[in-house]
Amino acid sequence: MRSSDPITFFFNNLHLFLVKVIAHLELSFAAVGVAILIAIPLGAWLGHIHRGSFLAISVSNIGRALPSLAVIAIGIGILGIGFLNTMVALVILAGPVILTNTYVAVAEVDPDAVQAARAMGMTPFLVLWRVELPLAMPLIFAGVRTASVYVVATATLATFAGGGGLGDIIVNEPTYGTAGVIAGSLMITVLAFTVDGLLALVQNRVTPYPLRKQGRKQRPYVEARYPPPPARM
Repeated sequence: MRSSDPITFFFNNLHLFLVKVIAHLELSFAAVGVAILIAIPLGAWLGHIHRGSFLAISVSNIGRALPSLAVIAIGIGILGIGFLNTMVALVILAGPVILTNTYVAVAEVDPDAVQAARAMGMTPFLVLWRVELPLAMPLIFAGVRTASVYVVATATLATFAGGGGLGDIIVNEPTYGTAGVIAGSLMITVLAFTVDGLLALVQNRVTPYPLRKQGRKQRPYVEARYPPPPARM
């Protein structure tokens, strides 16, 4: 049903938006999940051995520079039209962000903690699993949050390859009118903020308590590092 008001259009087409939001989130979560399965193990391993910084940074820069719509267009000729093509393009968008954050997070873990773990007789795998990854988790999850917001916002392009989602409403002004386009755009914004907020809560929960406590104690110090300049007479 068409309407001149975006809010009215939304409430008049709740079922349409429900279907499109579910399809949008399915595509987004699938892409982020695949990116996590690929990027976190690779980034953690490279950060653990302190090698491959050029690879991690270069992959990140290339992934960010590639236009998602161009990747989708190329993928049509290889993977055809549908869910898989769009998911691959979104994995290419999300993967480099998670890879870079994971590499930096593990590589910059306090060397004293790593040396203490090795002195206790831990194997390299246990050092990575029980020391480096827990300490690196806040920065790793920050990469997952950033990538998730990127993917949710960019998944709108899935409509050009038959991937579904809210993009079907946004690009179809002749059918849904300007109100539909605005309502779909607002829904994308709400989804992006909601996903970011929920992942922020999860990030807080997975961060070891000592790091959370340390972060809270350091805030006043950071704010006081640069005192206001003295008043001039």
